[in-house]
Amino acid sequence: MKSTESLVRRIRDEVAKTVVGQEETFRLLLVTLLARGHAILEGVPGLAKTLLVHSLAKALDLPWGRIQFTPDMVPSDITGTEVLESTEGVREFRFVKGPVFTHILLADEINRTPPKTQSALLEAMQERHVTVLGRTHAIPDPFFVFATQNPLEQEGTYPLPEAQLDRFLLHIAMGYPSRSEELSILDADPGRVEGIRPVVSREELLEWISVSENLPVADKLKEYVLALVRGTRPGETALPEVNASVKWGAGPRASQMLLRAAKAWAILEGKALLDKESVDAVVLPVLRHRIILNYGARADGKTPETVVSAVQRSVEAAL
Repeated sequence: MKSTESLVRRIRDEVAKTVVGQEETFRLLLVTLLARGHAILEGVPGLAKTLLVHSLAKALDLPWGRIQFTPDMVPSDITGTEVLESTEGVREFRFVKGPVFTHILLADEINRTPPKTQSALLEAMQERHVTVLGRTHAIPDPFFVFATQNPLEQEGTYPLPEAQLDRFLLHIAMGYPSRSEELSILDADPGRVEGIRPVVSREELLEWISVSENLPVADKLKEYVLALVRGTRPGETALPEVNASVKWGAGPRASQMLLRAAKAWAILEGKALLDKESVDAVVLPVLRHRIILNYGARADGKTPETVVSAVQRSVEAAL
């Protein structure tokens, strides 16, 4: 297998043919892939969320699909459905696969469809299969969901249920490009992905994932991960900021996700074992969507980011 540095550079060079900047988002997407996770990309329109996912899929030589979520969608629009066919006088049901049967699925504006339809992705994201009329259908391996949502337009949107939010490894907040990047965007040919060539095969990606999954982790790093996650939960031993602001803290799945994401980040940095810096690099995108603030905190302008920062300072001070 090629070195991690070579793989990252090759993928980045291809994606850069269509997407200018967004370095942090690009790296967090790679973390999502290596950790076998799913990610939410949140940002205002025009930040190339869709183009970035499409370009990455082409560079990885993986089939991809896109679902444009709308209020009138039903679960079968995602999973597929059974249709009755007649062949030589014999009538039988045949399963017609939905767009979820791919390797990389872009769930565009996922918060524009009702919770019942959103939840159709739950089984696919967690179990890597879907069940339709009692029959189970496996989804290709590997399988990743990248969901986008617009933070500005709230009318006609449906917040994702907490159970589904918890299935996402990362919540990536995309920002505006820098002035120099935006100047380069003016000279770019938008939306042209034809020139992107595949530089990583499915087999290489799976091997890369395996290396990430088997990265050694010291016990003290596991304790650090647990301290960060448990510190977000209100209780007798919690920080005053947490008790005053948080309704529900991050659950046990968050500890697993944080460890997986940190290992993936360490691999991207070329490290042979997990370190504290790798945990710190991903703690915010792992935890921000798993912390539910109370009404008072939201009214005061508090955010999950402020809670995570307070917990992180407290845990570091106790080391």
